[in-house]
Amino acid sequence: MAISSTSNRDSAAYPLQSLFVPFPFVCFTLALATDIAFWQTGNLMWQNFSAWLLFAGLMLGSLAILAGLMDLMRRRTCPLRPPFLSALLYLIILSLAFANNLIHAGDGWTAVVPYGLMLSAVTFVLCLVAAAISARKYARLAWRI
Repeated sequence: MAISSTSNRDSAAYPLQSLFVPFPFVCFTLALATDIAFWQTGNLMWQNFSAWLLFAGLMLGSLAILAGLMDLMRRRTCPLRPPFLSALLYLIILSLAFANNLIHAGDGWTAVVPYGLMLSAVTFVLCLVAAAISARKYARLAWRI
């Protein structure tokens, strides 16, 4: 087997951003779950979990943006880059999560209910939309191959 086989060349074209994008989605989804748990129980532990999950999602989302900027400089990743609408949704999701993190910085019930819970739900829905748009593009690419 040659060193420069097609599988090695294809793996070199894999975008670095794809390694980091799923983590903020998971963090924001779990933040919605912990917000709902806080709303139902009133236990402050769930508010703290939400705040930490939002913070982790923001940090990992920032890494995904930096990796995406690095991918823009590589020509080989061009077909596997997310569509422009997905990239715009990623930025909107991170800005909503930042606002939600500021809301969760408060104390007690009003730090989550109702605005923190609503922002978590909107962030979750936008994550689903961004994932659906990206999956649609990657499905079209898979059919071409």
